[in-house]
Amino acid sequence: MKQRDYYFDNAKFILIFFVVFGHFIQSFINDNQNIYTLYKVIYTFHMPAFILISGFFAKGIAEKGYIKKYAKKLIIPYLIFQLVYSIFYYFLYGKSTFAIEPLTPHWSLWFLISLFFWNIFLLAFVKLKPIHGILLSFILGLAIGMVDWTSSYLSLTRTFVFFPLFLIGFYMKKEHFALVKTKKATTLAIVIFTIVFIGFHLFPTVNYQWLFGSKSYEALGEGYFIGMAIRLFFYLLSFLMIFCFFACVPKKEYFFTKFGKSTLYVYLLHGFFIRLFRQSDLPDIFESPRSYVMIIIVSFLITVLLSSNIIISFTQPIIELKSSKLKKLFSRVQRSLQTNR
Repeated sequence: MKQRDYYFDNAKFILIFFVVFGHFIQSFINDNQNIYTLYKVIYTFHMPAFILISGFFAKGIAEKGYIKKYAKKLIIPYLIFQLVYSIFYYFLYGKSTFAIEPLTPHWSLWFLISLFFWNIFLLAFVKLKPIHGILLSFILGLAIGMVDWTSSYLSLTRTFVFFPLFLIGFYMKKEHFALVKTKKATTLAIVIFTIVFIGFHLFPTVNYQWLFGSKSYEALGEGYFIGMAIRLFFYLLSFLMIFCFFACVPKKEYFFTKFGKSTLYVYLLHGFFIRLFRQSDLPDIFESPRSYVMIIIVSFLITVLLSSNIIISFTQPIIELKSSKLKKLFSRVQRSLQTNR
């Protein structure tokens, strides 16, 4: 049996932690410049690195039934959670009308629909030479900023903006990741992280919404050429920060390594905690720097909780459309009850 690569499980767990943590601290970016700076630093790499890893693991594109498998894995859970979040928001925000908009992804659900499209795009792009495909993906990523209506519709803007990361990840090999797994690379990465943090801190007016990749140049207040130049800059920054992130990821197995296998569960479920938190009075309590440490702890605990077997067992039917883990759980409980008789 082939052993799992702990490096990638560690990377995925750390990234999903930053997703949760980043969403938590968004409530405080207007109140604390250090938090605002940290927020922008996180957004330079956490989703870009996730997207690159997703491309790296998409190498089975030529397998029979691959797209059908991904449609089942991504589109059906997407539609289910569009409905679930629509119901959740209806009651949480006391909306007067209930509406389901399947073509406008709720908040973080954009990633599922974009991930499906990226896999579809691969069918065409693998027919091109890698360098030509990558150049074309960047051209499309820059050009989509000139179109305004794609910002929310089917997550099309993000789909095109982030596709170069996915495509480059697809063409990467393990040997490429090995290049950054050295002590010198780690030291350099820490230095770069520090410089980028200081840079954002010294220039706080940098619009963090560029990091979302979801808005047109017009919506971001820029013309086409300046907008393309800024987006190109953030492409370069993201690749630099992705390098820094992977240089810092540990290679050995740790207590959290196993949770890296369940990042989709955390991604889909953590939004309920975030929205409840933002809608409550809790953000007013977490105002002191000491309280921010609690947010780190809470983010970590939520990430671990949503990666746990008990949560996975009960939510697997709506996320993976199967109940194997739930059956195993009930089977263990049944055996335990019989043993204790």
